[in-house]
Amino acid sequence: QVQLVESGGGSVQAGGSLRLSCAASGRTFSTYTMGWFRQAPGKDRELIAAISWSGDSTFYADSVKGRFTISRDNAKNSVALQMNGLKPEDTAVYYCAARASASMPTNPRMWGYWGPGTQVTVSS
Repeated sequence: QVQLVESGGGSVQAGGSLRLSCAASGRTFSTYTMGWFRQAPGKDRELIAAISWSGDSTFYADSVKGRFTISRDNAKNSVALQMNGLKPEDTAVYYCAARASASMPTNPRMWGYWGPGTQVTVSS
């Protein structure tokens, strides 16, 4: 079992940066694959970044590749998403997610644990 809480959302102008953090509880955090999803109004929830339990393997959606960086600190039970070069189309609620298996499926139904989400708004 793992519980997740996101922080770091807010409002920023286009071209700016934000850093999202996800604090996890549970002694087995280091064994979980972690991911960041986002959901804009009227759109499906999409996987934008994921990281393996060791941090050696990552996934990025094409829409954020080269702008966003996912990282994790297993000693601190945390995962972060550094977002640079933000665009208005990045506006969404961002969710931290975890799953016990090693793969990184894009289907949100395959992820078992979720945080409540944090709003990111990018203005032009």
